[in-house]
Amino acid sequence: MSFSIGIVGLPNVGKSTLFQAITKKQVDCANYPFCTIEPNVGVVAVPDERVEKLAKLTMSAKRIYTTVKFVDIAGLVKGASQGEGLGNKFLANIRETDAIVYVLRAFLNDKIINTQNRIDPVADKEILDTELILKDMETVAKRLEVLEHEIKSGRQEAKQEMEVLKKARQLLDGGQVLYEVQLDDAEKAILKNYQLLTMKPRIYLLNGAEAEVPVDVKKVFEQHSWPYLMVDVVAELEAAEMTPEDRQALGLAAMSGLDKLIQRSYQLLDLITFLTTGLDETRAWTLRRGSTAPQAGGAIHTDFERCFVRAEVIWWKDLLDVGGFVSAREKGLVRTEGKEYIIKDGDVIEIRANT
Repeated sequence: MSFSIGIVGLPNVGKSTLFQAITKKQVDCANYPFCTIEPNVGVVAVPDERVEKLAKLTMSAKRIYTTVKFVDIAGLVKGASQGEGLGNKFLANIRETDAIVYVLRAFLNDKIINTQNRIDPVADKEILDTELILKDMETVAKRLEVLEHEIKSGRQEAKQEMEVLKKARQLLDGGQVLYEVQLDDAEKAILKNYQLLTMKPRIYLLNGAEAEVPVDVKKVFEQHSWPYLMVDVVAELEAAEMTPEDRQALGLAAMSGLDKLIQRSYQLLDLITFLTTGLDETRAWTLRRGSTAPQAGGAIHTDFERCFVRAEVIWWKDLLDVGGFVSAREKGLVRTEGKEYIIKDGDVIEIRANT
């Protein structure tokens, strides 16, 4: 399964530096707006201690992690929805991603040009939200015009769709981000067809040292339950090649802010990881939360879903605690599960299929 996270923000807030730090891929970080014209794309591994520990347990020859694709999208500006800057092109790039990381400037370095003439992460968030909202309003308005003709021609399904879109239009008119609004499953299913920008899951990265982020800014994010991380992107770039042990030796957290962002981005998409392990390899696999055992088999090989018989399942920690599959089977910890079993994050499985 392939998923992508768009890195979004105003010009010169650290998007390309963040991308460079995450992917170890050199991109143009020139100190002027719109230095990124085509979106840069990089695929990164999702940090997972379970892969390392299981690989040691079963003496695997290879370790394979799940991945997330990050897309560095050039800076948006006020008026992007009307084509200001390079707005329409970049809004289209956002539409193609599964989720968004808003990079919001909190650092105080006055050597880096600030297009807003002030440091205010909340206000910057509002500018970005407004441009996405305006673009969605345009999309909804066009669709409503089409639906009026479809209703007149007798397509009954169009009536429900129109009601949902009218609700969305009202919410957008009120400045609401649709992702933050309680919608039922039927409404979400209809709106999903239009790849609305404000429907995309998002996380907010406050780019700066913790001391540079005012307490009142943090309170605003917490009061609204906006998921955020504080990451000093330049510092993380400088430490990007360090091992967890190197970081700890310097008094830093073993897990970098970037690794936390990668993990949170993966979780943002409501994904889970199941694992397979043996002499050849230990591998993490990606599934949507709520997927069944046959669907997990299909992630490994399409024949395993089509010809699924059963899955042998054990939680990863139980497997480690007893020292391997032989002891786990002796203790009855390896369960046999059928087609209705819902895979849980951290399950180690082996699929049996009639292939």
